[in-house]
Amino acid sequence: MLSKNQHKLITSLQQKKYRIKHQLFVVEGLKAVNEFLSSTLPLEKLFCVEDYYSVISNYEPQLISENELQKISTLFTPNKVLGLFKMPKPDDFVDKGLILVLDTINDPGNLGTIIRLCDWFGISQLVCSLNTVDCYNSKVVQATMGSLSRVSVVYTNLDEYLKKTKLPIYGAVMDGKNIYNTPLEKNAIIVMGNEANGISGNIEKILTQKITIPRFGENRNTESLNVATATAILLNEFRRS
Repeated sequence: MLSKNQHKLITSLQQKKYRIKHQLFVVEGLKAVNEFLSSTLPLEKLFCVEDYYSVISNYEPQLISENELQKISTLFTPNKVLGLFKMPKPDDFVDKGLILVLDTINDPGNLGTIIRLCDWFGISQLVCSLNTVDCYNSKVVQATMGSLSRVSVVYTNLDEYLKKTKLPIYGAVMDGKNIYNTPLEKNAIIVMGNEANGISGNIEKILTQKITIPRFGENRNTESLNVATATAILLNEFRRS
């Protein structure tokens, strides 16, 4: 049985202030939970329905009913297993290699997809503005499909961070240089902007190189690419170079 205190704790973690207070976040689904169980992030508590107990019995999960899982899950169709994990301590900033920086990304799905892209392209650290959506938001965690367990996500004042770095800073803007004709450094920072407004003015002033993905279609009505899609294209070009 799920206690009232457990129910209250788990549902409270849907809000950022309680995730920060308890230093816990929720992971749902067997595949995603297994990814985190294989990581260095400490497990706080594991819950599952009876059919899945034998699969994760080594972690001493607490058995709950389908009805109880429905009440604590954020998914329309709960995925049999739910884990509470402890948030890691923020990592030190890295100043070498390829680093991705996000300026005010609001959509949880976009952030989750970008974290998966970082995992795929070997980006070990993702630096986010303080007003970017929380990476431990349940929708973000779900969208990462476990990649959050392998990518360091750090939140900071971007203005201060970018002024301190010695790395070249590339920024994705509409009027930048063609990415396919621009020499790209292996050790660099790539800045991606807000879904609606792009890179903020104060950050754009700090960029050392403005780049863009050229549009090839004859129909010029498309305003821009989705930020996650654009990130995938840029990371591919930097790695290919």
